[in-house]
Amino acid sequence: MQRAPKPDPASVSTSKPKPRTRPVKATPAANIAEQKVGERLAKRLAAQANCSRSEAEQYIEGGWVKVDGKVVEQAGARVLATQKVELDAHANLATLEEVTLLMHKPVGYESGEGRNPALLLLDPAKQSVDPNLAGGAAAAPRFLQRHFSNLTPTTPLPLEASGLIVFTQDFRIARKLNDDADRVEQECMVQVDSKRALQGPVTDEVLQNAIRRLCHGLSFNGIELPPIKVSIAQQTPTELWLRFAFKGIRPGQIPQMIERVGLRLLAIKRIRIGRIPMGDLPVGHWRYLPSYKKF
Repeated sequence: MQRAPKPDPASVSTSKPKPRTRPVKATPAANIAEQKVGERLAKRLAAQANCSRSEAEQYIEGGWVKVDGKVVEQAGARVLATQKVELDAHANLATLEEVTLLMHKPVGYESGEGRNPALLLLDPAKQSVDPNLAGGAAAAPRFLQRHFSNLTPTTPLPLEASGLIVFTQDFRIARKLNDDADRVEQECMVQVDSKRALQGPVTDEVLQNAIRRLCHGLSFNGIELPPIKVSIAQQTPTELWLRFAFKGIRPGQIPQMIERVGLRLLAIKRIRIGRIPMGDLPVGHWRYLPSYKKF
């Protein structure tokens, strides 16, 4: 019986066997931005809608395109042959406007960058529509994910304060609220202890004298302060709120002013910036600033 010849070592492949390839499954539209296979969404839409590639990208970035029933805003996303691409019947090529967002910042959040930035609260579920908006809720801008990118924080508030802050994609608004802040009037509600001042009880005489000094006669960091408007906004046996209207106030200025006139500070809430009031915006919620409104 003859033995089989031994294989020539030079002819034996040392490479590892190739793994079996599995068929590619359709990826949900929610994860379409991470797809590595398939055709570019803009290319598919251009062929399907008989438009140019650049027009297709505008439709996609405008939030007019759905893949398997989900809106996709990334023009570079990829789709599979099995996925359904739809262009909204009301789609248009209007220029994508830069948006400005108003937020009611809660206590404990940073206006800009920090350990707990208020930007974390920008969630579609926390969007609020201004009930006084001309045209009603239908006139509010359509929400797009791109509205949460490239936002510049303006009009900062200290960690311990709450109230109106502004995020914007519009460099003109950012410049006005940051660089020209001294020209924009702000309005704050300031709560002080209604019973105890630093040197005794809060009597009418103590309160009126404090308000007179707050309006005029104080200095901050060695510089005499210009006159500001301070009045009683609400006074009950348990609560006392003062209304401040001012321009060019500096961080830490209100707490120091309150202490200088002998009152005890409890809370600060900003309710207006320029001509834009916070209104009934709930704490932690946000809304779009209508394009026809100006600070």
